[in-house]
Order: sequence, then C-alpha cells, then structure tokens
Amino acid sequence: MSESVVLDPVDLHLLRLLQNDARATYRDLAAQVGVAPSTCLDRVTRLRRAGVILGHQLRLDPAKLGRGLEALLSVQVRPHRRELVGPFVERIRALPESRTVFHLTGPDDYLVHVAVADMADLQRLVIDEFTSRREVARVETRLIFQQWECGPLLPPAPRTTGAETG
Repeated sequence: MSESVVLDPVDLHLLRLLQNDARATYRDLAAQVGVAPSTCLDRVTRLRRAGVILGHQLRLDPAKLGRGLEALLSVQVRPHRRELVGPFVERIRALPESRTVFHLTGPDDYLVHVAVADMADLQRLVIDEFTSRREVARVETRLIFQQWECGPLLPPAPRTTGAETG
C-alpha cells in the first residue's frame, strides 16, 4: 500500500478545483486559490510527482456512443488461482464493453461494469465472453438504472478524541 502524502489547505483546494475541472488553467487556479501562477504550477507538478494526481481523463456519454445499457456483472472464478485470474482479468479489460473491473472479497471474485448497446448485446457479452470461459463458475447481472458522480476525493478529516472536545 502506498504512503499518504501530507497536503496543506492550498493543495486540497487545488485538488478540489481540478477534480471539478481538469482543464482549468494555472492562471485561473492560482486566482481561485490565492497564489501566484508559478506557485500553482509548482504545487500541481509536486502533486503529480508524488502520485496524488494520476492523470486526466475525458469522460464520454456511453448512450451517445450507442452503448445506452450499462450493467454490473458479478463474476465468480473457480479455481481462484493466479495463473487463471491474470489472463481472465486481461481478457475482460480488453473487451470494448468493459468500463471498470474490481477484484473483490466475498462470494464474488470480480465486479465488472459494462456498457452495451441493448439487452441482446448484454446477453451476447455474458454468454460469449464470460460464461463460455472455463474458469468462470457464475455470472450475476445487475442493470444500472441511473448513476451519479460524487464530490471530489479528499483525504479524511483528522480524527478528534472525546478528551479534546472536553
């Protein structure tokens, strides 16, 4: 597990702003945070080097790309051995329908977020790409009706003990 990075209020403000608009200019960010543009650039560069900022992504609307049906596939792999799960994960990640793959604890080994054209496409994907694989013991499908983005990801607030509130 990687170590956390110490962030001051300016860093946190920059991260909040960048998560809301990754295309913001350093000049605009600096004005909103109250620092010089060169200071803003230095801080963002430091956050990238420290691995806090992992990159920038372009978000697309799956429905506008002809993939209006999204689902979560719970997948159980048996036997759950490294020589089987490595190729399984790489194959699933390579599918154009796959959005995200999670390795889980509990009765299911993987949760795969997929985006497909329609119900027939989902059925084809499950049968041809999942249940046809020898190592896949079970697939359970859940349709996604709606999803919401949540607020920016920031470090947890410091914990206080009862003695401090005294």
